[in-house]
Amino acid sequence: MTKYAIFFDIDGTIIDENSGIIPASCIEGIKQAQKNGHMVFINTGRPFPAIDTCIKDIGFDGYVCGCGTYVKYRGQELLQRTLGNELSQRIVVDLLDHNIDGILEGHQNIYYRNQVISEAVGNIKERHQSMDTGFLKGWEDEKISFDKLAIWTLPESNFQGFEAKYKDTFEFIHRDICFYELVPHGYSKATGIQFLEKHLNIDHCHTIAIGDSTNDISMLGYVGISIAMGNSNPILFEQVNYVTKDIMQDGVYWGLKQFQII
Repeated sequence: MTKYAIFFDIDGTIIDENSGIIPASCIEGIKQAQKNGHMVFINTGRPFPAIDTCIKDIGFDGYVCGCGTYVKYRGQELLQRTLGNELSQRIVVDLLDHNIDGILEGHQNIYYRNQVISEAVGNIKERHQSMDTGFLKGWEDEKISFDKLAIWTLPESNFQGFEAKYKDTFEFIHRDICFYELVPHGYSKATGIQFLEKHLNIDHCHTIAIGDSTNDISMLGYVGISIAMGNSNPILFEQVNYVTKDIMQDGVYWGLKQFQII
């Protein structure tokens, strides 16, 4: 049997975004894939501290986090790409000046403004507070340094001004009407896979990715076999090898089954 390296998105792929549930069939499929000799990885836009314990408990071989800015394999940190303190502080000033809310995501800490102005940010902050093990900090932190950021605009935001200032620094991934994910140019979910291919001597043809969102486009377009969840953003459907079932209809399990991984 050919051995594959399989990369899974989290939100909308492993965890249902409405209920917060990981389908039992998803866990079963991932563990069976490992038993069959395949390597399984998380590949997410989330920073490592924001990965739920229930996901880590599945026992993945490694993690690509922050859209390729952080890579970890079997407990060893292989790649860390941070923006540094000076640039991070400058971004905070500009977010405030342009009336934009956001989550500033690092591989050690996650930063929120003290007075959250976006309901979406507030909801995520509450979830992070419930799982916090000391990684939450404020935008005013003098030592602030993060890897990427997610921003939410409001009617009073000057998004165009902010985008014009940082378009040469970040790729702006449009995730939803008022939601953008900002990733440093040169990094993506695809570059994280590419890094592991070189480090672990993985045959590119033997890579699989499963995702559902616009920030998965890079990895789905890069790997040997691409699978979109049935609940995906429809933009993905024409760009993948296979569209599986919805997440709560055992989509991950059937995607792995389709390619004889399990």
